[in-house]
Amino acid sequence: LGKCLLSPIVLAAYAYNRSLSELGPGGRTDGEPGVLCQLFAFLMAFFGLAPTLLLLAMALECWLSLGHPYFYRRHLTRRLGATLGPAAAGLCALFCALPLLGFGVPMQYCPGTWCFMRMAGGGPRQLGFPVLYASLMGLLVLAIGACNVSSMRHLYGMARRQPRRGPPAAAAPRMEELDHLILLGLMTVLFTICSLPLIIRAYMGAFAADFNENADLSALRFLSVNSIVDPWVFIIFRTSVFRMFIRRVCRRL
Repeated sequence: LGKCLLSPIVLAAYAYNRSLSELGPGGRTDGEPGVLCQLFAFLMAFFGLAPTLLLLAMALECWLSLGHPYFYRRHLTRRLGATLGPAAAGLCALFCALPLLGFGVPMQYCPGTWCFMRMAGGGPRQLGFPVLYASLMGLLVLAIGACNVSSMRHLYGMARRQPRRGPPAAAAPRMEELDHLILLGLMTVLFTICSLPLIIRAYMGAFAADFNENADLSALRFLSVNSIVDPWVFIIFRTSVFRMFIRRVCRRL
């Protein structure tokens, strides 16, 4: 949804050879973001935070189902799962709308085809939101990493308890748990690598006054790469050929 909403705006800016502020109403003066730029900054912040919150919900669900199955069976229902998505989206929308209300400043970045919150060069009122945004992202990354590491520990323990010798049917559960273990590990590493650059840039801009638009653009690219790569990692890893290759590597090791 984020790619479908944001990509046409960028393509229109390139097609008309104009910046986002020039495309929409307002923002004709230097340094003033237009309405389209403000909307773009809101969508960038929202689609960076909302999937992270949903990933945390998924990591918590995985951790509870493996480590606390009785609590999971008793308290986690389908109705609760169905309400998590809209609740997470609503909370993220309210939080990311703070720059539109004056707490934080949307800013157009070079080359004029993308906008995000100002991460350097401003007072406490302008830089308070990116620091809060980065802190929240950092806490979510830590929580997701902790849940996934705990889930991997439970999966490893389950695999160790499976019989190592015997017919293929007896060894199948152990290999399935190892498949999930490797998949969780890969997605955790990718998510952490892609999320940390934005968090670091926000803190550097606020506390070290490091204004570098190219570095900010690279951090946003890392954040966008995560949402593109993660589904492909999941899809490719679930194929039978790739899983057979991983199993042969595990057996040799």
